[in-house]
Amino acid sequence: MTRNTVFTQYDLEKETPDEIQFDIMEMPDFFHNNGDAPQKAHIHTFYQIIWFQQGTGVHYVDFKEYPITDNTLFFISPGQIHYFDDNHCSKGIIIHFNESFLSDEGSSENVFLKYNVFNAFDAVPYYKIMPKDTRRLEYIAEEMKVETENIKAFAHKDYLKYLVKMFLIYVQRTGERGTGIPLCINNSSNRTFVRFRQILEHHYRQMHTVKEYASRLNVSTKSLTNYVYESSHSTPLKIINERIILEAKRQLLHSDLKIKEIAFYLGFEDPSYFVKFFKRQTGYLPAEFRE
Repeated sequence: MTRNTVFTQYDLEKETPDEIQFDIMEMPDFFHNNGDAPQKAHIHTFYQIIWFQQGTGVHYVDFKEYPITDNTLFFISPGQIHYFDDNHCSKGIIIHFNESFLSDEGSSENVFLKYNVFNAFDAVPYYKIMPKDTRRLEYIAEEMKVETENIKAFAHKDYLKYLVKMFLIYVQRTGERGTGIPLCINNSSNRTFVRFRQILEHHYRQMHTVKEYASRLNVSTKSLTNYVYESSHSTPLKIINERIILEAKRQLLHSDLKIKEIAFYLGFEDPSYFVKFFKRQTGYLPAEFRE
């Protein structure tokens, strides 16, 4: 299915799935060099870390607004719609990297970093870092800047990946999410919940029931419900529905697909059922939301 993008979509230069793509920039230079582009709603095909070391203003992410304060780190995943207000005096760091830096495979730690720090649409998209914990993050960021110049050095790509992973691990260890329950990799319920997030992110278009996700996780629907409630004080069905609605909103606003095409894209065989589902979840008809 061909999708015509209405919002601006940014890609990293020469991006290919197997090659690492990385960039690190400083604020306020980033804002000054990009004119009013950051103030317009846009999406990326890459991951973005936005560390406001000193800042004020508002950051809009997926139809919600979040205040910018000192030592706030935002984690933006591919496909998220976001933009900033016109306050461009913030100081900080912006890091871009592609999918090859974050793996779905291997250790539970990798999955935790990808689906708890990033790709956690059911939580706020930022962490707060205490001033006493910023020094190590600053050191890692400086190492990233140095390494971007060492393109021909031994294991350059691996070293950049390790630096990004170290950065994310330290945020996971020391950062505090604005809202929600802190998750711990040593808690079996939390691990299952993050795996649920992982499977949901890959299959929300095809799988709409709790039973399907429980089956993929090899647990009963009751167990999955308990794990999700312990980890988020929500229910699996509510989170599934929220993910579908989030993507429906994105498609309604940043594509020119017809409503029935969006319904089929999201796995609804009957477009009229999608319209009723969207109305029940949001209070708006899809056409009303688009307008």
